[in-house]
Amino acid sequence: MTKTILITGAGTGLGKGTALGLAKKGHKVIAGVEIWPQVSALLEEATQKNINLEVIKLDMKSEIDRKNAYKYEIDILVNNAGIGESGPIAEIPMELVRNVFEVNVFCALEFTQCFAKKFVAKGKGKIVFVSSMAGVSTYPFVGAYDASKHALEAIAQCMKDELKEFGVQVCTINPGPYRTGFNDRLFDSLNQWYDSASNFTKEQSIKDMQELTAKDESQFEPQEMIDLMVETIQAEHHKFRTMLPEAVTEWCLDYQKRMWEEEI
Repeated sequence: MTKTILITGAGTGLGKGTALGLAKKGHKVIAGVEIWPQVSALLEEATQKNINLEVIKLDMKSEIDRKNAYKYEIDILVNNAGIGESGPIAEIPMELVRNVFEVNVFCALEFTQCFAKKFVAKGKGKIVFVSSMAGVSTYPFVGAYDASKHALEAIAQCMKDELKEFGVQVCTINPGPYRTGFNDRLFDSLNQWYDSASNFTKEQSIKDMQELTAKDESQFEPQEMIDLMVETIQAEHHKFRTMLPEAVTEWCLDYQKRMWEEEI
């Protein structure tokens, strides 16, 4: 059955691939992107691939953009927009942490509330939060991002229970480390404020984690995740949490078990 689907953060990576994939399946897709150049680029790509796709500017921090998006009557909302910041959580400037939470948590929740109200009135609808493996595990020097995704998981779980009686579905999609460029850029802004002469965290410790995160063999080809996102978003029924690759799922399950057993 054809659905009308609004997806945020569709200008790059998994979001872009998923928007194009859903539209290719025949769904009416409204792809929200952060800046005007991404609007032009995505429209051009869709045209070249003969895919019918509506693209709108949707900077999640812009009240004007959000209000423009609220006019759409949709069946499925996919909250995919997100940003990351790196650095030791005991030293990272709070301005950066607040910005991560503003985009990944507060903007996502505020944006969702409008559509949740519409879905409740109709007695049906689906809300998808694109979280991360970082929503159920943590990694040194990306604590701000981890914390924001943990918060998003809590919101999704509560919303799932609260909206179930109204016929509204809520779920998460938790990608592992896919080769979209996000992991490669995650540590870039660190260079703007970290100073080995004044910060107590050892520079080499950060560099080791940065190299591990960004190296090619640590990341997976994104198409398998895009395909699963397309399949999950359009499906009538599936598990609450969807994660790939399988090895990462097993690692996250083991991680949570270890947190119960670990001593300090």
